[in-house]
Amino acid sequence: MSARDPESLYNALRKEMGTVLIGKDDVVEGLTIALLTRGHVLLEGVPGVAKTTIANLFARTTGLQYTRIQMTPDVLPADVVGTTVYRESTSEFELRKGPIFANVVVADEINRATPKTQSALLEAMAERNATIDGETLSLPDPFVVVATQNPIEMEGTFELPEAQRDRFLFQLDVSLPTRDEERELLNEFDRAPTLGPDAVERVVTPNDLLEAREMVESVHAAPELKEYILDIVGASRDTADTRHGGSPRASLAFLNAGKARAAIHGREYVIPDDVKALAQSVLAHRLVLSTDAELSDLSAREVVDEIVGSVEPPGSDTEAVESVPVSDGGDASEQ
Repeated sequence: MSARDPESLYNALRKEMGTVLIGKDDVVEGLTIALLTRGHVLLEGVPGVAKTTIANLFARTTGLQYTRIQMTPDVLPADVVGTTVYRESTSEFELRKGPIFANVVVADEINRATPKTQSALLEAMAERNATIDGETLSLPDPFVVVATQNPIEMEGTFELPEAQRDRFLFQLDVSLPTRDEERELLNEFDRAPTLGPDAVERVVTPNDLLEAREMVESVHAAPELKEYILDIVGASRDTADTRHGGSPRASLAFLNAGKARAAIHGREYVIPDDVKALAQSVLAHRLVLSTDAELSDLSAREVVDEIVGSVEPPGSDTEAVESVPVSDGGDASEQ
């Protein structure tokens, strides 16, 4: 089966990763959307919920070059991007690229690194370049950073800077499994104790990815849908529960991710439910809560729920939003 269209690509990835991964379809969906939109993903969860395994499985099933950086307080920026070393044999300096030069870069436990080292990822994530001793080098394409982190309240962690959080398309929560899922996990590893990322195969080719990306870009987003996105992001700035709401980058994230979500679910148009489904992942990590919200023990995700609930989605225009095919490219209001 060809995996060249976004829906087939997503189903192929989900099926192959499912040979090892139990549950977590929402995380697989988020990673697929990020790959199709050139975005980066922050996975958050307590230790032992397979964050690193998920990233490794994703890299292997896509066939992309994969590197892993174990973030600790003593990791330096040069350990991430690279450096130059002097070779006595040639009396010349040699450029040594760091692990950032890969297609899928897993920054494991990113919030255990110091803010200075965390910021070394900023240029790479935003500009897809890395600077080593004054020389700027292009990173591979595709380039996806999948960072994992433990909850902030756990000891030995450093909260990500606001600017860095905004660079991530999504923050995805990797939750503890349900009892049924954990039972299935026990049974699966009882049958195959060594089961791991090595058990999966590549199911996507570079040409598949290129074609799927082009199809995502052609997905239609009606004007009413764009206004809905602007209403939600605007409400995140106006609520008393935030000091800083979503940036214009958040609006673009809603649009691009909405197109990709529509495509992997077999649609040629974005609907309000796409935006609602993405709201937590796109917006929660970008919010800076107000003092009153923090004193009230409100979480960013609760604030996002309130924001989405307060914004009226396109109503009578929904049918028009859903009726425009990709090939038409017209204004939904004209239908």
